[in-house]
Amino acid sequence: MKDEQPGFDLARLLTERGSERYELHTRHLNHQLPRMLHTLGFDKVYERAEGAHFWDAEGNDYLDMLAGFGVMGLGRHHPVVRKALHDVLDASLADLTRFDCQPLPGLLAEKLLAHSPHLDRVFFGNSGTEAVETALKFARYATGRPRILYCDHAFHGLTTGSLSVNGEKGFRDGFAPLLPDTAIALGDLDALRRELKRGDVAGLVVEPVQGKGVHASPPGFLREAQELLHRHKAVLIADEVQTGLGRTGDFYAYQHEEGVEPDLLCVAKALSGGYVPVGATLGKDWIFKRVYSSMDRVLVHSASFGSNAQAMAAGLAVLAVMEQEETVANARRTGDLLRERLAGLVGRYELLHEVRGRGLMIGIEFGRPSSLKLRSRWTMLQAARKGLFAQMVVVPLLQKHRILTQVSGDHLEVIKLIPPLVIGEPEVDRFVTAFTAVMDDAHSGGGLMWDFGRTLVRQAVANR
Repeated sequence: MKDEQPGFDLARLLTERGSERYELHTRHLNHQLPRMLHTLGFDKVYERAEGAHFWDAEGNDYLDMLAGFGVMGLGRHHPVVRKALHDVLDASLADLTRFDCQPLPGLLAEKLLAHSPHLDRVFFGNSGTEAVETALKFARYATGRPRILYCDHAFHGLTTGSLSVNGEKGFRDGFAPLLPDTAIALGDLDALRRELKRGDVAGLVVEPVQGKGVHASPPGFLREAQELLHRHKAVLIADEVQTGLGRTGDFYAYQHEEGVEPDLLCVAKALSGGYVPVGATLGKDWIFKRVYSSMDRVLVHSASFGSNAQAMAAGLAVLAVMEQEETVANARRTGDLLRERLAGLVGRYELLHEVRGRGLMIGIEFGRPSSLKLRSRWTMLQAARKGLFAQMVVVPLLQKHRILTQVSGDHLEVIKLIPPLVIGEPEVDRFVTAFTAVMDDAHSGGGLMWDFGRTLVRQAVANR
């Protein structure tokens, strides 16, 4: 009798090879990632996760204030989302035939559109950058114009089209030529008017709250920009990949400003439930009907894995949980509490300059101190590389207090807090207590924090 061939055993594979994780990444993936993690002391081995917490092999609890850059809106392994995925797999649906109409995409589109009643249709892709790419294509085709405006310091993705509207030079360097799009300053209506007068602008893409630095659009800007765009037959594209689905205390961040109704809207990240990659581009009926103007154009824009059953089931479960658990209200309430507690520390620490944000998207900005002793150390860090002090705060938050955070962008002295939207007062207390201890250490002028700062300076100089 032939020996039975063993099936695939994931648990066994992880048991046998899991300890090689950093070596495998060094050999086969982005070799700079493990190098960076080792340098910062972020090379942890997390064994499991639930909600807003991780645990290592020793059973130590870590608080997640990063949420996978916003992907884990409901935290990790929410039971309702897990059950939905088990159910959809057990259903053995005839998925992705490409030549039928499954119910789940239509149901998810219906649910999403209910939160933006001025929008009519949805295209499902697989990521935030795909959602932005879709919006760029649709805006260009629907208006018949080539140029998209974007804002300085914006982040809309890293594929070639979305990179063309990425306002961060460091991401763009070396990847030219990109699409001929044009940057304006966030809030600069005069610049918008000048560009629109040229008559070739298809639209403006904007994050209502920029992820880099956590800067909200100035009051009235989105509404006035929308009026200018429509007057010149161009469209407003709201990139809510990170800010959407409750992050800022409204279901969408653009809803913070009355009268704003984007023509195209991009969402992703939290819609996945942290499990299945998904992106969605919502738009007005006239835009979709111009793009898909005939049966000959039925597949003019599509995605092989778009609208797959697992992603749709996860999205439907996420929206159900948000409604049942009142996630948006919790984000607003808890975000206000966290921001107020942190803002109360600004006068206490000369290195702490501002706390800003909306909901559970908060930026903590550091700046030049007034005292001579701290100012000389600050100057040393700035000379080596801007952003090192914020990184000096991030490291002890993880190493000493087991709280995961990160800076909000390269060369910025800003930490961005984007925790799971399910955190509450206990997590706020834990973070504020830890942050206060780290700032006390920083202002004492001694201790491990400044020793680590010197290590970062040496590393920054070596990388030049």
